[in-house]
Amino acid sequence: MPAKLSVNLNAIAMLRNRRDLPWPSVTGLGRIALEAGASGLTVHPRPDQRHIRFSDLGPIRALIDGSFPDAEFNMEGYPEEGFLRLVEEHRPEQVTLVPDDPAQATSDHGWDFRKERKLLEVVVGRLKALGLRVSLFADGTPDRDALAIAREVGADRIELYTGPYGGCFDDPVRAGQLAEELGRTADIAVDLGLAVNAGHDLTVANLPALAARIPALAEVSIGHGLTADALEYGMAETVRRFRRACGEAV
Repeated sequence: MPAKLSVNLNAIAMLRNRRDLPWPSVTGLGRIALEAGASGLTVHPRPDQRHIRFSDLGPIRALIDGSFPDAEFNMEGYPEEGFLRLVEEHRPEQVTLVPDDPAQATSDHGWDFRKERKLLEVVVGRLKALGLRVSLFADGTPDRDALAIAREVGADRIELYTGPYGGCFDDPVRAGQLAEELGRTADIAVDLGLAVNAGHDLTVANLPALAARIPALAEVSIGHGLTADALEYGMAETVRRFRRACGEAV
């Protein structure tokens, strides 16, 4: 099965926040993405609300529940108490936990599973008690012992951090090496019983090779590159382009 596409709305929200105006509409463009066949919407509500605002979460939840009941809401964030309360309020189908410092511009590394095991045990247990699927951000290094910890703390999935792979847009040899490394990591995760998501700097150009190397890829979450393409092609056609890049017959 081709990987499902979850459209990350953060870049849209950041553009909106440049002015005290309601456009571009986060929910409006989310609706267009879902109408074009996206499988879900992703947000990363940071404490400073510099892109997604806490006030966006209810309308996104309502959009999915009211018009796209088969779609999924994915909330990403560092598991501090404020974020966990937002999750409890809005009940996304999936929670993706990232080890970000709040001051970071964007996620740029996976969890140190050995160091953070106790934290993750507590948080994952809390989220699983709500009936939510939990994914943990993971580096692409094929480290079986680390991934085993992700499984042992109760995670359902990992999300491979693909930033270095996306950064090789002008170096196909290095991109191939990193795709293979990510593939080996995914192979280990699947062998351990973890499903595999991926995200960060994925594009129409680099998705097909990654999807080919990781045939079990469950979901990709894409924001920056997809939003950039939407400025050129429109949101609906961009979603279709990314779905084709994932291997869907669109």
